[in-house]
Amino acid sequence: MTLIAKKIDRRSFMKVSALAGGGMMLSFSWLAGCKPTTEAEVMELPKEWFELNSYIKIGDNGVVTLMSPNPEFGSNVKTSMPMILADELGVDWKNVIVEQANFYPERFDRQFTGGSQGIRQGWKPLRTAGATAREMLIKAAAQTWSVPAEEITAGAGTLEHKASGKKAGYGEMASLAATLEVPEEVKLKDIKDFNLIGVSQKNVDGKKIVTGKPLFAMDHYPANALVAMVVHPPAFGMKVKSLDESSVKGMPGIKDVFVFEPVKEDYDRNFFDVNSFSNLVAIVGNSTWEVMQAKKAIKVEWEITADSSFSMAGFGGNKMTVKVPGGVESTEGHKAAMEAMAKGKVNLLRKDGDPEGAFKKAAKVLERTYTAPYLAHNCMEPMNCFADVRADGATLYGPIQAPELIRNTISARLGLDKEKVQINLARMGGGFGQRAYGHHMVEAAVISQKVGAPVKLQYNREDDMTYGIYRPTYSATYRAGLDENNNLIAFHVNGGGVPESPVHANRFPAGAVDNYLAEGWSVESNITIGAFRAPRSNFIAGAEQSFIDELAELAGKDPIDFRLELLERAKTNPVGERNDYEADRYAGVLKLVREKSKWDEPKSGVNRGVSAYFCHNSYVAEVIDVVIENNAPVFKNVYAAVDCGIVVNPDAAANMGEGAIVDGIGNALFGEMDFVDGVPQKNNFHQYRMIRQKEAPRHVEVHFVKNDIDPTGLGEPLFPPTFAAVANAMHKATGKRFYNQPFMKEMDVSRSRI
Repeated sequence: MTLIAKKIDRRSFMKVSALAGGGMMLSFSWLAGCKPTTEAEVMELPKEWFELNSYIKIGDNGVVTLMSPNPEFGSNVKTSMPMILADELGVDWKNVIVEQANFYPERFDRQFTGGSQGIRQGWKPLRTAGATAREMLIKAAAQTWSVPAEEITAGAGTLEHKASGKKAGYGEMASLAATLEVPEEVKLKDIKDFNLIGVSQKNVDGKKIVTGKPLFAMDHYPANALVAMVVHPPAFGMKVKSLDESSVKGMPGIKDVFVFEPVKEDYDRNFFDVNSFSNLVAIVGNSTWEVMQAKKAIKVEWEITADSSFSMAGFGGNKMTVKVPGGVESTEGHKAAMEAMAKGKVNLLRKDGDPEGAFKKAAKVLERTYTAPYLAHNCMEPMNCFADVRADGATLYGPIQAPELIRNTISARLGLDKEKVQINLARMGGGFGQRAYGHHMVEAAVISQKVGAPVKLQYNREDDMTYGIYRPTYSATYRAGLDENNNLIAFHVNGGGVPESPVHANRFPAGAVDNYLAEGWSVESNITIGAFRAPRSNFIAGAEQSFIDELAELAGKDPIDFRLELLERAKTNPVGERNDYEADRYAGVLKLVREKSKWDEPKSGVNRGVSAYFCHNSYVAEVIDVVIENNAPVFKNVYAAVDCGIVVNPDAAANMGEGAIVDGIGNALFGEMDFVDGVPQKNNFHQYRMIRQKEAPRHVEVHFVKNDIDPTGLGEPLFPPTFAAVANAMHKATGKRFYNQPFMKEMDVSRSRI
C-alpha cells in the first residue's frame, strides 16, 4: 500500500479531493448492504443521505453517490474517473451509476476539461478521496463493534470482521462515519490489488446516447425560454455600423433585436476570453423557426475595424497586451507575411553547440518547408447556451470546458458578484479545445439580461464554422546536416504561424544532436485562433516526423532504426538539460509498434509510414499501411503503441486512440479553412471536407505499454503523429513527399472521385 499523509481537515479534504480533475458528478449507486434485497428494494432512493466528503454521499440503504467535477465531452472521464474512486472505496461496479456535477467552486478546485489532464491530475486525489471514505467507514464499524479497525476489511460495499463474523453494508455505517474526523493519513491500494482499474467498462452514458435520450445542452429548451440567435459580421476585421431594426421587428414571433458588445473594451480578459467580433446583433423570438427567418431578412450595415489592443492574462497568468490589426485579411496575404517573417528577425528558442559551423562541415544538407492551413473544430453540436439572468443572480446551462474561467467574465459583464453566477454543466457534443472558450455563454447571458427573460441561444452550423475560433495556420522550415558516415551532426528548425509559433524547442530531436538550433516567430492577425486538439503539436509533429523520415532516407537508414539511434544518444549522452522527454520511453513505443505492426516483414503491395511523438506527458508511435486505389489513398491498417502510464479503462482508452487516429487522417487529407478579404471560404459541410466512413482505416490496433507509472495524457497524444505517418506512407505509395496540408490537394486528385 501507499501511505498518503496529508494533515487535512474535512474542509481541506473536500478541496483536495476536488482536484481529481475537474468537473463531473459521479454517482455510485445502489450499493446494497450484505442483507439479501430485491431489485425493487435496491432501486429505492434512501430516506437519509450522509456526506463523507466532497465526492461521496452514502444513503442509509447503501446507495452511494460520488461527485467529481470534470465536464464530459467524449474522453470518457465520466466512466473512468468513477472507476478510480470505486476501486479505492471498495464497491462493486455493477452497483454504480454516474451523474454530471454542476460548477461548484466552493467544493471543487479544478473544474476544467482539456489538455489531457483529467485522469493525470485526478489520479492521486480521486484515489485519496475513495480511500479516505473507506477508512472512515471502517472506523465507524470498529467503533460500533468494539473491535480493532485493523481487523476489518472493506470491499464490494461490505464491511467484515472475520474473527467475530460481523458484517454490515456501507449504508449501515454511513451515518456514524459522516460524524468522524477525516484521517490525516490514508493508505492507498498497491497497484497489484486493483480490482477495477485496468479492467474495461462500458461508457455509462452509452445507452442514452444511442437511444437519443436528452443528454446534451442542445436538448435543453425550457418551456419559458425565448429563442435567441446572433448575427456576426460577414468578415473578420469588420463590425456593426448600423442596424435597421424595422427590417425584422414586425415579423411573426420576434420580440427584440439589438446590437450588443460581448465583452467591454476595458475588461482585462483571461486566456480563454476570445471574442471574434467587437459587437454582434441579437435576434430574440418565440421559436427557432421564427428567429431563423428574421435572421435571413435582417438588414445590417458593416464597417472596417481599426487597429486595437486589449489586456489579457496569459496561460501562465502573466499579463500581456494583445494587438489586433484592423482591416480584412486573406490567406494569400498570410502566406506572404509568414515567408517574410521566417526570413527576418526571429526569436531564439534554443541553441546547443555551433549549428552553423556544423552545417559548413556537413557532407549532406537537407532543407524542407512544411505548411498547414487554418482548421475549424466542427464539433457535432454547434455552440449553444441557456441563460436566465435576474437582478439577484444568473443561471446558465451549456457546453463549456472551463467554467471557472468564464464565470469571472460573465460576472464582470453582467455586474453581478461571482457567487451569484451559477453555471450548470452539460455533456458536450464534442469540444477539441473549442469549448474552452465561453463566448457563447457570455452572449446568452447578455441577451437574457437585456430582454429580462430566460433565453436559449443557438448557433446554426454556419455560425459555428464562420465565427472562429480556429487552429492557427503554420509554417516550419527544417534543415539538417549529415557527416560522411551519415551521422546527424546539425539540426535547425525555424517555425511560426498566424498568430503563434508551433515550435516546442526542447522536444526531440533536441538532446540527441550536438549542434541544435530552434527559432520561432509569429504574425499578428484579427482572425481568432485557439486550442485545437494537441495545440501546436498537431502541426509540428507532422512536420518534424516527415522531415526525420526523409532525413533517414537520405542517410540510407531504416526510419525506425534512425530514430532509435538518436534516442540512444539522448539516453546515454544527452545534450543540454532542458529536454522534455524520457528517451527510454520514447524508444519503447517505437520498439513496440515495430513488433505489433511486423515492420520487419514487408507486405507485398502495401506501403508503410511511421511516426512517433511525445506530448501531454505521453509517448506514441504509429505505423500506417496505405495502398492507392482509383488515384486515392486507402488506409488498410493502423498500428499504434502508447505509453501513457497505467490505463484505467482499456477499451475506452483504445476507443479514444482510434478516434484520434481517424480524426488525424481526415484533417491531414482534407482539413482546410481559407479567407478572402476576411471572409471564411467555407461555412458548412458541403464545402468543408471531413473524412467519410468509407475513408476510415479498415483496421486499427492500439497497444499500450504496461508499466506502473501514474497515468498521463491520452485524449490528444495519438492525434499529432498521425499526420506524418499518413505523409510518410503516402510517399512510399506515390514516390512524392507531402509538405503542405491538406495532402489531397497535393495529390492533384479531384475530390469528387474520393
